Amino acid sequence: MHVANASPLHPPKPRSRLYLQVLVGIALGVLVGALWPDTGAALKPLGDAFIKLVRMLIGPVVFLSLVTGIASARDSGLVGRVAMKALAYFMAVSTLALVIGLLVANSVRPGAGLHINPATLEATTVSAYAQQAAATGIVPFLLNIIPDTLLGALTQSALLPVLLVALLCGLGLVRIGERGEPLFSFLESARQLVFQLVAMLMRLAPIGAFGAMAFTVGQYGLGTLLGLAKLVATFYVTSLLFVVLVLGGIARSNGFSVFKLSRYLKQELLLVFGTSSSEAALPSLMEKMEAAGCRKSVVGLVVPTGYSFNLDGTNLYMTLAALFIAQALDIPLTLQQQLLLLLVAMVSSKGAAGVTGAGFITLAATLTIIPTIPVAGLALILGIDRFMSECRSLTNFMGNAVATIVISAWEGALDRQQLQSALDAR
Repeated sequence: MHVANASPLHPPKPRSRLYLQVLVGIALGVLVGALWPDTGAALKPLGDAFIKLVRMLIGPVVFLSLVTGIASARDSGLVGRVAMKALAYFMAVSTLALVIGLLVANSVRPGAGLHINPATLEATTVSAYAQQAAATGIVPFLLNIIPDTLLGALTQSALLPVLLVALLCGLGLVRIGERGEPLFSFLESARQLVFQLVAMLMRLAPIGAFGAMAFTVGQYGLGTLLGLAKLVATFYVTSLLFVVLVLGGIARSNGFSVFKLSRYLKQELLLVFGTSSSEAALPSLMEKMEAAGCRKSVVGLVVPTGYSFNLDGTNLYMTLAALFIAQALDIPLTLQQQLLLLLVAMVSSKGAAGVTGAGFITLAATLTIIPTIPVAGLALILGIDRFMSECRSLTNFMGNAVATIVISAWEGALDRQQLQSALDAR
């Protein structure tokens, strides 16, 4: 029916000018937020508008990429194989991230010595997060994967309903054979259109990064970092080491360099840092993974699934922040209690997947089940969570980029010559 190895979308030649513009936007945002905090805080709509514009296209990007990918591969068994390999990988690496966060918190003890009285904490400041966490259990999460209507999935912000509909449509297109050729051609053209729209919207990335960074610094102030500098520094260093050592080791064992990969994705990494949202770079990540030799059917399945289940940065943050709160409130935790925290975090991190502010909400969901640590303790890190969100997003993004290449290699769906050419290009 269709060509088995449809040529991937190749992004435009390296857009160094846009890369520099995003960098300038971030720097100006920090400057405006620091010198004129009120003005910086008022610029929040710029960042929000850019992220909304990108999110508007995420559903169509995922749907069209996966449907055309499955149809072009003509392999209905591919979905099950890739899904099982991806979920096994996600579970292993995300659990390792939780364990590392736990070990670092016990070694560095960033909350020790603060001696904060739990009675002085204002529980109402985090009540909204606790309420949202209560509504993100496993059962509601699984039910929400099924959209109300077939086309309704494309109008939702959640990725997994789009993924479900795309899988069904892709498999259906394979089953009807040659009769689906006109529809396949239409969907492939629509896919090209959507990626062209993404390229057009990326020109607004410097403005979005400027507004988001100005708001963060203006609203919360760089001085907020000083009081909890040890926690922020511990989290950033731990995340960096996780990317270099853990993800770097996984990448090296699969024949590529995580450093070259980060250079290849430098524009997307800057965008994630500036907007504090890995979703802002999702369409561009899918495009670049295809251009780097990953088969588009695998990219279309692994990337959106990873954005829901492979949250390495969020998992590092959860156990590290939970133990920080316990240490700051002088609440000793036994080994059994910490293992219980680890098990609960493994479940809650999946139950709130895809929720806006997932890092803070999953932490709230975890603490509501662990009575030893009061949920009101979240008030201690609420002020700096925005700064830590940037690091969470960067780590999540790199984790999903590495996972896409690795699972493509496992599936035999990776053009290694094309990968090396893309990573070596300057």
